[in-house]
Amino acid sequence: MEALTEKQRQMVSWVAISTTLALLLVPCPVSCERQCNFPAIFNFGDSNSDTGAISAAFEQAPPPNGITFFHNPAGRFSDGRLVIDFIAKSFGLPYLSAYLDSVGSNFSTGANFATAGSTVRPQNTTRSQSGYSPISLDVQFEQFSGFKSRSKLVRNAICGVFKNLLPKEEYFSEALYTFDIGQNDLTAGLKLNLTTEQVKAYIPDVLGQFSNVIKNVYGEGGRSFWIHNTGPLGCLPYTLDRYPVSAAQIDEFGCAKPFNEMAQYFNSKLKKTVEQLRIELPKAAIVYVDVYTAKYTLITHAQKYGFDKGVIACCGHGGKYNFNNGARCGASKMVNGKKVVIAKSCKDPSVRILWDGIHYTEAANNWVFQQIANGSFSDPPMSLTRVCHGNASIPYH
Repeated sequence: MEALTEKQRQMVSWVAISTTLALLLVPCPVSCERQCNFPAIFNFGDSNSDTGAISAAFEQAPPPNGITFFHNPAGRFSDGRLVIDFIAKSFGLPYLSAYLDSVGSNFSTGANFATAGSTVRPQNTTRSQSGYSPISLDVQFEQFSGFKSRSKLVRNAICGVFKNLLPKEEYFSEALYTFDIGQNDLTAGLKLNLTTEQVKAYIPDVLGQFSNVIKNVYGEGGRSFWIHNTGPLGCLPYTLDRYPVSAAQIDEFGCAKPFNEMAQYFNSKLKKTVEQLRIELPKAAIVYVDVYTAKYTLITHAQKYGFDKGVIACCGHGGKYNFNNGARCGASKMVNGKKVVIAKSCKDPSVRILWDGIHYTEAANNWVFQQIANGSFSDPPMSLTRVCHGNASIPYH
């Protein structure tokens, strides 16, 4: 091969320099973006993510709750871990302590303000009357705000163990903020004998109050938001048993279509609310997560994914769906002077989807987490590990 002329060598050098400059000017692809390393998580919600608040404030979730992973009741309405537990684990963080739990709690990497029975809108009733928690989303925010300010006071004034059990000041702006709430706002209307159309009519007010809380958290420094929509309400034994519908209103998988449509309506409005929040809070990353589709996919394709009996509760007592509202999971009665548990766990929770007729098994929660964590069910389609990069980030799977 002949040697290059001086002109050819200059041309090769120019091409090499141009190529290098072009590569330097190309924005870094998402694949080379650093992954988010959230130092803390703050969670808001209801029983789908309560890790011990109601158990600490009122009464313990009884056995057999917790049998699969914790091997005893651990404040969760499940046989094991919840989606929020798997989220925390994915970032190498400890499981979140409930804010209301004063026994053995460590808040250095976040706190959980969710309580079972919580709604977005405060309920005009007591817990003993309705079963709904007095700690609605606005109260959860006040708890968070107070926790944030009191943490600063303790860090500045106290040394030792208490200081070490609280988040560092910068964690509040660097944390992931997760929300999973709304299901109880829908069932609250059903308990009042409202039609699905009447429930739909107050959803804008519910979401207006939800939006205000997101703005308030943003005002406290929150920037990364992971917001779950509500699940397929019409597939829960709780709904199917308490609010029966005609055979024509049951789909081929055993779910009540009117209640699922109501949940989908709520979700469509929630998605629009999130879109508006992105405009109003431009420095925030706000991801809408379609948990409904993930859960409905699992229930309607149970066998495909290694599960069994989609709409039948694992832990319960009697009835078509193994659910009795008067004898929920762990319920007992006196027999010959002895306390006997009548609402027991099924033999193998690992192949069941619904735990107690309202909540999901650990196996199902883990499956749902695996689906949503990579961004496949998110808008924008962003994985958990990319949320910190903001709304301007290129969506990543």
